[in-house]
Amino acid sequence: MIQMKQINHQFIIGKKKRKTIVPVLENVNFQIKQGEIVTIVGKSGSGKSTLLNLLSGYIRPTNGEIFIKDQNVTKLSEGDWADFRIQNLGFIFQSFQLIPSMTAYQNIELPLILKGASNIARKQQALDMLEMVGLSDHADYYPNELSGGQQQRVSIARALVVKPPIILADEPTGSLDSENEQELLNFIQKLNRDLNITFLIITHDDQVAAIGHRTLLIKDGKLQEEKVHEVHR
Repeated sequence: MIQMKQINHQFIIGKKKRKTIVPVLENVNFQIKQGEIVTIVGKSGSGKSTLLNLLSGYIRPTNGEIFIKDQNVTKLSEGDWADFRIQNLGFIFQSFQLIPSMTAYQNIELPLILKGASNIARKQQALDMLEMVGLSDHADYYPNELSGGQQQRVSIARALVVKPPIILADEPTGSLDSENEQELLNFIQKLNRDLNITFLIITHDDQVAAIGHRTLLIKDGKLQEEKVHEVHR
């Protein structure tokens, strides 16, 4: 489902004679199979977020190729990347990223509007997602009227509403208490089992990493292959 080949990435700070090149990722290679949960752990500044942004298409690698569903996405134009993203990727963020002026229902409906779904299809799918995450009676609530755990469930419903085969999660439990964290992790495992969704989860939390089929360690922009291990759930 996902493959990174010889990925290098660097940021350039300043201009001309004052230009400084800052390497972020170096010779990154890995594959994720359909239906896997893969977690990537590493300290702050290790390159985790850059790796996720590359896989999301928001930045392009300095060198190397990225394949998602056998398509070389490094060659896509901005417009094609946007279309590919809405069709194939769902996102879960630490800070939920809900639009505060929209209700839970409207937040979940938004990706379907961007996808061009009909009014009838949008309504049914959004309501189905609210039911799936146990928030049918909170459809008209605004984000500030929901708990942290409920907001994260809305963000998951929004990620799932377009039925993506892959979900990318960036520190998904970072804003949750321990009870809501465990509830979310159980839900991710259920989605993986029941819907065969592929998950790539960026985390620094060992408990989150433990739900993965595999955990990769990233340090100073390099994947520590000798520390890749099978994680039994």
